[in-house]
Amino acid sequence: MAPAPEVKLTATPGQTIGPFYGYALPYERDNELVNPSRAGAVRLHGTVYDGEGAVIPDALLEIWQADEQGQVVQQAGSLLRDGYTFTGFGRTAVDNEGNYTFTTLNPGATGEGKAPFIMLTVFARGLLNRLFTRIYLPEDTAALAADPLLASLDAADRQTLIATREADGSLRFDVHLQGGHETAFLSYPRS
Repeated sequence: MAPAPEVKLTATPGQTIGPFYGYALPYERDNELVNPSRAGAVRLHGTVYDGEGAVIPDALLEIWQADEQGQVVQQAGSLLRDGYTFTGFGRTAVDNEGNYTFTTLNPGATGEGKAPFIMLTVFARGLLNRLFTRIYLPEDTAALAADPLLASLDAADRQTLIATREADGSLRFDVHLQGGHETAFLSYPRS
């Protein structure tokens, strides 16, 4: 008997996840990567909008980031916060008005010629797969201009990835899933 021909399979798309994910995914202090009283703690916050500019009241956001020295953290404990260990991971659901907040650190650059950033993953109703983007810190304009990913984007898309530093030191980053202000989203092979 001849061997069966090799068949290339296509991955099945992810499933729509909202709004029922709130049952099992949130956990205690999920949005606190560091204690708010820690020196260097910064608030990252914003609002999630749909293509019409309406808020999305049932999205879930995850962030992944390096520490202040640009080291990718490899500590256990992301789901069981001890109040001391920085794991570089956080998760939060938006409130009924589409707002989110994280308490974290300003990340350092992960390599030569790269600007510091926070990776953001968005889960929301109507999305068959999660969306990926980056949140860049606004201060180091030379690093932003030289960053390989940002340099590959046109000026309008590049601006959608740069947070605003507010007067109190917090970072504001709004997410627009579609429309004229759409956030630039990234795609990764095999994801």
